[in-house]
Amino acid sequence: MLIVLPPSEGKAALGDGPALDLPQLSFSSLNASREIVLDSLGALCEGAEAQVVLGLSPGQLGEIGKNQTLRTAPTLKAADLYTGVLYENLGLASLSHEASGRAAESLLIFSGLWGLLRITDRVPPYRLSMGVKLPSLGGLGSYWRRSITPVLDAEPGLVVDLRSSTYAAAWRPGDRAVTVRVLRDGKVVSHMAKATRGAIARSLLEEGADPRTPGELAKILDHLGHSVTLEPPPSGRGSWTLSVKV
Repeated sequence: MLIVLPPSEGKAALGDGPALDLPQLSFSSLNASREIVLDSLGALCEGAEAQVVLGLSPGQLGEIGKNQTLRTAPTLKAADLYTGVLYENLGLASLSHEASGRAAESLLIFSGLWGLLRITDRVPPYRLSMGVKLPSLGGLGSYWRRSITPVLDAEPGLVVDLRSSTYAAAWRPGDRAVTVRVLRDGKVVSHMAKATRGAIARSLLEEGADPRTPGELAKILDHLGHSVTLEPPPSGRGSWTLSVKV
């Protein structure tokens, strides 16, 4: 089973480890693409367009400086980097020893800068959403899809897709995937969805679950106390949809 996650806008402010070492990151076949994005982002942050292209408010201009020192800044594990609502509810630091081992193998984080990360990968704090269009590369979702697709298509197992739509653009896993959406009073919710997705990932990891089919996943989550409904891909194409009622 693979559990695929978005990153979060909220991140730790500083790293505490050695500088970036690209060859040490997971999925080394992505390193050439990572180098290109690093160079493109660095060039952008030297000019006047960075604030607009990156979608920064006046209070976030310090993010530009972080992006200019990515190759030399202290790093930290991805498990400690992301601090948003999904990650708060996932609670990586408080997982049991066994669940932490499963998280290191099963969790994949999509990133506009790094493409893919495992939670053990060390990177510096940065600012670059998958929704950004870098002047020299275009939309990052399309850019990364070319590199990520052959890598993850070769990975076996059911895919539990907890990504937002922005990050889903970087890989389309098809009918071996289950996209999780969150409903309240019959309507899709967004902010609460992050908390629910984090809780679902945590419960699967702590349970030691390894579902092989969408139906098995739905049964496991029902057993774990989640109210779920499973729907097949529309017209037999695309991912399954698992609706979670909150």
